Amino acid sequence: MIPIDPSEVWEDIEKIHERSPLIHNITNYVVMNTTANALLAIGASPVMAHAAEEIEDMIGLASALVINIGTLSPPWVASMRKAMSRAGKKNIPVVLDPVGAGATRYRTSTALMLVSEGRPAVVRANASEIMSLQTRGGRTKGVDSLHRPEEAVDVARILSEKFDLTVSISGAKDMIIKKDLTAVVGNGHSMMPRVTGLGCTASALTGVFAAVNPSIFKAATHAMIVMGIAGEIAAEKAAGPGTFQIHFLDALYNLALRDLKERIRAEKSDG
Repeated sequence: MIPIDPSEVWEDIEKIHERSPLIHNITNYVVMNTTANALLAIGASPVMAHAAEEIEDMIGLASALVINIGTLSPPWVASMRKAMSRAGKKNIPVVLDPVGAGATRYRTSTALMLVSEGRPAVVRANASEIMSLQTRGGRTKGVDSLHRPEEAVDVARILSEKFDLTVSISGAKDMIIKKDLTAVVGNGHSMMPRVTGLGCTASALTGVFAAVNPSIFKAATHAMIVMGIAGEIAAEKAAGPGTFQIHFLDALYNLALRDLKERIRAEKSDG
């Protein structure tokens, strides 16, 4: 394993600032405001649109698509399928967040269908959600993981090989898998799981990094580094989860190269 160069992460951030890519999100009601603000703070242009009637137009404008199954319903699933199909034809990256996969049969089967049909570039989830996509044996407590990222690595590698995608597993240490490649990100703070929507925010940020970096593995890794470092900065200023959210957005907005150089704790396999 070799350390990840913070200047590579910063190069992506500069591209985001320069291009302000449009990120099309079909996401859940709980996190729309949170993820939209995070995308704005990092320099992207978010749109939250799930109506089937405008999917083709939105995808035509977008630089990446983020699919989040947090609040499922059949019309939304139909829109997700349509959007993923259109994104595939347009060759724009798709990030899938299978929120709560493993908790119910409907949720798990929907996630599996979207992975197999939609062929996303990235699946970003916690360990239990990842494990449920391969074995149906990953247990979740609502949307919370009952497994550690290390436990999901073998399943993640199988998924990556089978569907030619990158798997980003969030946890105390984030792990990013692309076939024989592995990255481990040690940044973050224990307060982050206390704030709803931060996992979904990680997926949205993965989308914007994928919009500017042709290496999806690097994009997914850089997104988790930025999430973790922004979380650390926010936690140092916050009195609790409420003020953490405010400071997290400010940290994303004000993130500088020196923050990356001073704080980065990430490494990747030499491949």
